[in-house]
Amino acid sequence: MSRAAIPGLPSRYPIGEQLPALYAEDDFAQRFTGGLDTVLAPVFSTLDNLPAYLDPRLAPADFLTWLASWVGAADDPQWPPERRREAVARAVELHRWRGTRRGLVEALRLALGARAEVEDGGGAVWSSTPGADLPPAPSAEVLVRVRPLEPGTRLDLARVHELVRTMSPVHTTCRVEILPAPPAEEGR
Repeated sequence: MSRAAIPGLPSRYPIGEQLPALYAEDDFAQRFTGGLDTVLAPVFSTLDNLPAYLDPRLAPADFLTWLASWVGAADDPQWPPERRREAVARAVELHRWRGTRRGLVEALRLALGARAEVEDGGGAVWSSTPGADLPPAPSAEVLVRVRPLEPGTRLDLARVHELVRTMSPVHTTCRVEILPAPPAEEGR
């Protein structure tokens, strides 16, 4: 949708009313400025509502892609509008958690509508005995089990791998398992 395609949008600041009294009765001046009002009304309307355009929960749908590019949010035009708005609104938070278990789980839920379980082989070991043997090296492999939230939904393995790769630390190796969705509840 274009902001200029709003038929009959009145100007809040008609130019003809701001002209000197000499032009108040001039038909040509009033028609000419009326044409300018038609062109400028969408501009004034957009500027008057600028805070709403910058809020992902209120912005027009065609602005979401633009806002997503500002904050580096994942945005897919095929997602439902609610998911796109949440992705933009939570982008900064997800960037903060990038590379962590929590960040990966939230990114998979938000981007793909999937529930994820992440098993990390890393850890820390200490000893109170000086000169004790070093612990065995932890596995650098991370296991990510993913299942769709909705029964009957299939997850695209390539998209899951891509998201896991971009949200995981570079030094880790990730293995992905896609599991079936949980069975539908009886009372639904």
